[in-house]
Amino acid sequence: MPNSKPTTPFSGKMERKDNQSPQGEVAGILVEFLEVAITSVVYLKGIYPSGAFERRRYMNVVVQRARHPQLREYIHSAVSGLLPSIQKGLVERVAVTFFNTDNIPMERFIFKLMVNQSFGSKVEESDLEFSLRSFLIKLSVSQSLTTVLPRDCRWEIMAYFRSLPQVSTSKDAEMWIPTDTKQWQQPPLITPIKSMNSEPLGLQLYLEHPSPAEQVSG
Repeated sequence: MPNSKPTTPFSGKMERKDNQSPQGEVAGILVEFLEVAITSVVYLKGIYPSGAFERRRYMNVVVQRARHPQLREYIHSAVSGLLPSIQKGLVERVAVTFFNTDNIPMERFIFKLMVNQSFGSKVEESDLEFSLRSFLIKLSVSQSLTTVLPRDCRWEIMAYFRSLPQVSTSKDAEMWIPTDTKQWQQPPLITPIKSMNSEPLGLQLYLEHPSPAEQVSG
């Protein structure tokens, strides 16, 4: 039966600046995408009531937007704070990590990214958005690949840097602090969800879960 619920455009679009470098254009599009994709992950996991989200349309796909200002601002500020580092190719992975009550990771959604620093041509925004759109579609039907989480779990956004930005030259760097999160001692089980590889941008989305040995020892 067709779903006739109304949708409105997603309002998280960042301003495009004139005379941006190709890397700046790619980073801007990617940061917008990550805000929507991370919200989709949190919605998918069902740790908040469905009423905490509202339907929006982004890249011609129906997505979810957080209603609660603090939740929305946390996601927005976290990913927008990464913009300068993504543009410079410093960010290797962005993770949405879910923890149990012992603060041990139970599941990670990983966005592994590579912004080509030598790409100097015009960025075909429509082509890039078409590729990213497929990630949102795939993500929306990926629940069967994920772990059922306890109701009292918590989550956070984590970034893994190839090299750390200089705090003295970037206010955004001050947002990111080393984590004391417990780490898995064994290599995780990896479940691919979607990947793309274009000249300006490479992106992989996959799940990480603790290995069976890790679960037994934990």
